[in-house]
Amino acid sequence: MSRKKENSGFSCGYCGSIVHPLSNGSFRNHCPVCLYSKHLDDKPGDRNSDCKGLMQPIGIKNNSRKGLQIIHKCTICDLEKVNKIADFDHQSDSINKIIELM
Repeated sequence: MSRKKENSGFSCGYCGSIVHPLSNGSFRNHCPVCLYSKHLDDKPGDRNSDCKGLMQPIGIKNNSRKGLQIIHKCTICDLEKVNKIADFDHQSDSINKIIELM
């Protein structure tokens, strides 16, 4: 899959918000409003998962290289993955939702 196609907007499967792609060179894989994601990948960016379940935000961790990350758990298969929090700007993740997870 091309990186341009991977960086496309989507409608959140949990709250219905329209999510626009990031313009800073990063790729958004979760909703900035409710922080939910979707279980699409087996390996980052491959879109090969058969599950397609919603990934519930369940916590926050700090990675010394990547900074703050959201811990997601799939509501169908229980897989846990971490995702980098979007930079704090006009396209940032909801700081209130992040604080709720801490």
